[in-house]
Amino acid sequence: MKPDSTSGARILSRKNRVSILLILVLFLTGIQAPKSLAEKKLLITPAMLSAIPQDQRIVVDTRPAWKFLLGHIPGAVNLDDWWEFTHKSEGVKGLLKDDKTFITEKFAPLGFSPEKPIIIYGEPDDPWRTDGRFFWMFEYYGFQNVSLLDGGFASWKQAGKKIERGLQNPTPQAKSALNSINLNPDVAAYKTMINNVFSSNNFRIIDNRTRKEFDGATPYGSPKGGHIPNAIHIHWPEFFQADGTLKTQSALNSLLRQNEISPNQEIIVYCTGGVRSGMAYFVFRYLGYKVRNYDGSWWDWSRSPFPVEIGQKRSKTNQKTLTGDKKLPLRSGVEHSG
Repeated sequence: MKPDSTSGARILSRKNRVSILLILVLFLTGIQAPKSLAEKKLLITPAMLSAIPQDQRIVVDTRPAWKFLLGHIPGAVNLDDWWEFTHKSEGVKGLLKDDKTFITEKFAPLGFSPEKPIIIYGEPDDPWRTDGRFFWMFEYYGFQNVSLLDGGFASWKQAGKKIERGLQNPTPQAKSALNSINLNPDVAAYKTMINNVFSSNNFRIIDNRTRKEFDGATPYGSPKGGHIPNAIHIHWPEFFQADGTLKTQSALNSLLRQNEISPNQEIIVYCTGGVRSGMAYFVFRYLGYKVRNYDGSWWDWSRSPFPVEIGQKRSKTNQKTLTGDKKLPLRSGVEHSG
């Protein structure tokens, strides 16, 4: 017997009418459909994190190992050395490793998968905010649901949440879970690209180092000082409140407007080795900007033949000095990154 297509159409029509009516009711009453615990949010609070079942997320603690042992968020894994994920090329250190075999062998045993939520935290008094670098790194590695815990471990403790001590032994996961990783080079910047766009008003180059570094100091072994031409100086702590939590979106947008930065511009952030600028990358992502982190940063640019600028922040009235290979005196200091 042939199906009664007319009857089927009537049934389908009734179902459609019911669905449309339900959507209309939800819209008019302001009731929202339930949201998944794995919903993508770039910035989350302790309450939001504690609501996600432990087996449905990965929590990454970027603090030193000894601090992790003394106390951490339950189920967290400790990744305390960003250098482990870098390589050196042509004298430039701190460049991100992008070998898929390395990524799989490192993260598959820890339970990572491309879609599983990854929540990263550090501590507000970390002068490099390496949690930002890890955020950018995971996005480059193709992980699709990466977040930062607002205020880091301090906010978790302040909220009175449970703390775990000692070593954490994550449940192994099949390496095949990471076979589908697709690297995302669109979140990275490179010196040749920057050299082609630093004069364009469609781009903004943001220097997240200290003011002294921006003006020419070289505390981390760069062969010359200064900054990328037309770069705008915003020291990364300006994005945060005194307690280490992120400033409100209104305050952040006001800061960017003061620096003549608008949402229709593509942003490139840099520092010394792409660590401090990793946190700036997160902030611009949070605000909805198209942004790239320059992992080579000043270690790379200062070794290139591209121009260097020395002087005050770019403006219509400030005059700056452009230099080619002119070197400033090197200063000694603790070698880290920024």
